Amino acid sequence: MLESAEIGHRVAKDVYAREEPRLRESLLLAQFDLSRVRRGPVLVIVSGVDGAGRGETANTLTAWMDPRHIQVVAFGERTPEEAVHPGPWRYWQALPPNGRLGIFMHAWYNESMRARIHGRIEDDRLEAHLQAIREHEQMLSDEGVVLLKFWIHLSKAEQKERLKALERDPRTSWRVSHDDWQAYHAYRKSYVLWETLLRETSTTAAPWYVVEGTDEHYRNLTVGRILLDAMRATARPVQPARAKEPKHPVTPVAPSAIDNVKLIRDLDLSKKLSARAYPVQLEKWQGELARLSRHKRFGERSLVVAFEGVDAAGKGGAIRRVTGALDARQYVTVPVAAPTDEELAHPYLWRFWRKIPRRGGITLFDRSWYGRVLVERVERLCPAGEWMRAFAEINQFEEQLTQGGVIIVKFWLQISKAEQLTRFRARQHTPFKRFKITPEDWHNRKRWNDYEIAVCDMVDRTSTILAPWTLVEAEDKHYARIKILKTIVHRIESSLEQ
Repeated sequence: MLESAEIGHRVAKDVYAREEPRLRESLLLAQFDLSRVRRGPVLVIVSGVDGAGRGETANTLTAWMDPRHIQVVAFGERTPEEAVHPGPWRYWQALPPNGRLGIFMHAWYNESMRARIHGRIEDDRLEAHLQAIREHEQMLSDEGVVLLKFWIHLSKAEQKERLKALERDPRTSWRVSHDDWQAYHAYRKSYVLWETLLRETSTTAAPWYVVEGTDEHYRNLTVGRILLDAMRATARPVQPARAKEPKHPVTPVAPSAIDNVKLIRDLDLSKKLSARAYPVQLEKWQGELARLSRHKRFGERSLVVAFEGVDAAGKGGAIRRVTGALDARQYVTVPVAAPTDEELAHPYLWRFWRKIPRRGGITLFDRSWYGRVLVERVERLCPAGEWMRAFAEINQFEEQLTQGGVIIVKFWLQISKAEQLTRFRARQHTPFKRFKITPEDWHNRKRWNDYEIAVCDMVDRTSTILAPWTLVEAEDKHYARIKILKTIVHRIESSLEQ
């Protein structure tokens, strides 16, 4: 792949002088059309050989277009804020919305390359990194992000010549560092890694474009033309074929889910905790949670708790008993409702990545990223292909969190249909609780069986060793609250012992 780029390419100055104004005008028009239709975003990843002109390429694109609608991010060593979050967090923070253009320097490739070159990881770990990158880019593509990846290449001789030329010119000498010359001396060793990286991560969803970097005119025109084609294609009006919805949109995608309905129906909802035992148990387990959340080793972890469950199952009350044990400066509670316009302009998981706590922090989600495989699935708010794809994306998301030191605890609170009706009626007749009952709650009740199938399918497909589901018998609120507190305590203890 790299050999073909080493063939020298030159663009005559008169050709460049003629082509460059036309290309600039076309790029500006395409950028305007992209912002108008709000598709995309288009994400340009620029990587390549040190000294090959990566930065100049990004600067040229910004100069050719409206910089107000371009987001350029250079990913180097992690900042202190980035270092206390899981690895992918900083890339999600920088992701531009629909209708915008983003330019990521190196993006998620830099850390893997540097770690392998400096011997911090072996080939098996590298392959795991590359697999994670492929999955991440496929997910972004499935969510509508247009990925363009440019590898700006130089031969070793050309790299040496370019570095020396930059050093000789007082206006550019500052751009050559000790690290650049170290990269030059490691060229042959790095070359094999580059070949592997490009071969293993060039996919239909996110192909690599290898561009020879010796001649800046050739480099800029080549990158600009490819970007122009991508923006035009993204902004072009399309009349998608009407997708044929499945006859039963909530039918599980595997027959096993039918049997797994027993996961819910066989729960022993008669479990209770006496009124006398409850305050004693509450004080005990809140105390344990308070102690663990202040433990020195917890400072190297963070905690994410996702609360899902049947309407009126007691999620709010359970969350208040958890927060009652915590320092208010340490936690945040995130109620998840319908996505805002800003959230709709990004891939689905973006709004959840933004709320992931730093080390030592805690985030409690009242509803969570599982909405895609629950309410969006049952109410046909997204095509079947999207919620079916979401199972794998959620598992990948939770794996990335745990690799970044996050302890994930997930609860499904279950009550009977009869108990739900009792609680609905009680809310209607209690003045300070009337706000808790909405027409949507009554609508969801009519879809009880559909939600039951979706929940069991969800548990079957996303209860993993790293992030298992805990099903909570919530008919008795006292019993449910204590079970939740005990589960969180045990999960933290288990993590701190590792």
